[in-house]
Amino acid sequence: MSTDFHSTEHDEFAINAEKLCKNFGALTAVSSLDLKVEKQTIYGFLGPNGSGKTTAIRLLTGLLKPTSGQVNVLGCHLPQEANKLRLKIGYMTQKFSLYDDLTVKENLQFISRIYGLTANEQKSRLSELLSTHQLTQQSQQLAGSMSGGQKQRLALAAAVIHKPKLLFLDEPTSAVDPQNRREFWEQLFDLCDQGTTILVSTHYMDEAERCHKLAILENGIKRADDSPQALMNNMTTQVVEISANNLRHIKDNLIKLPQVISAAQLGTHLRVLVNKNESQPIALLQQQPCLKPSDKLAIVRPSLEDVFVSCTGQGVA
Repeated sequence: MSTDFHSTEHDEFAINAEKLCKNFGALTAVSSLDLKVEKQTIYGFLGPNGSGKTTAIRLLTGLLKPTSGQVNVLGCHLPQEANKLRLKIGYMTQKFSLYDDLTVKENLQFISRIYGLTANEQKSRLSELLSTHQLTQQSQQLAGSMSGGQKQRLALAAAVIHKPKLLFLDEPTSAVDPQNRREFWEQLFDLCDQGTTILVSTHYMDEAERCHKLAILENGIKRADDSPQALMNNMTTQVVEISANNLRHIKDNLIKLPQVISAAQLGTHLRVLVNKNESQPIALLQQQPCLKPSDKLAIVRPSLEDVFVSCTGQGVA
């Protein structure tokens, strides 16, 4: 590898991975992943279950050894310097992984001891975290008896107790309601503003849209990588919205056309993704016998879901 990879590159990037691969026997979980995550940004992994998000995170935290490829995280070369890296990062797993039979405060005390906080540091940090994450009232409550949103806040507090420079979150909001999700993201933006780099995996489109940058993963392969807005602007398809009756019948017919990548019903409309090479997408669809002259067709702004569908070919669900 060039010297750049080891010295200058990691000054600019919190994560720098080149051609990262992980095989489990015949299964390739992550395939030739190139990744550069700038410091003090929120970077998202978007993909369905089985797309390689968790495996990629485990490679980037040093929990898994890559089959091949190079990875440098916060100046630590992995997997050789995984132990050195552990004190610099926080990791919140998808499943709640703290102790159900300890109180909120006991869980945080236990984690703070693992990270070597002194008694004084522990006291002030716990007080600060309980307040920030709205857990002061629950400090004596057993973690196992808490709601999904409270557990999520506790898990985040535990993950940042040692003020990590880099925080990994693996589908952190899969068990909570929309209000809790919004509040959780406010906390993430606050952490980012204070200097923390965050890598978060999700299958929620609205969450992915909040990230500064985003990689779309499918079957361990990175299909796209940019800011959400740039991904929408540079889509290889155009979106036609149809207002009509009998949308199911129209959808079943339109998805047979070679120029149509996908069609999905949203309420009283049908969103149809048409190949960008088609110069007259509305005229093409209007010619189809399944549509009536009175049906309304319009080209509309792409959504991140449209980008995801056009990148991954997940179209005709």
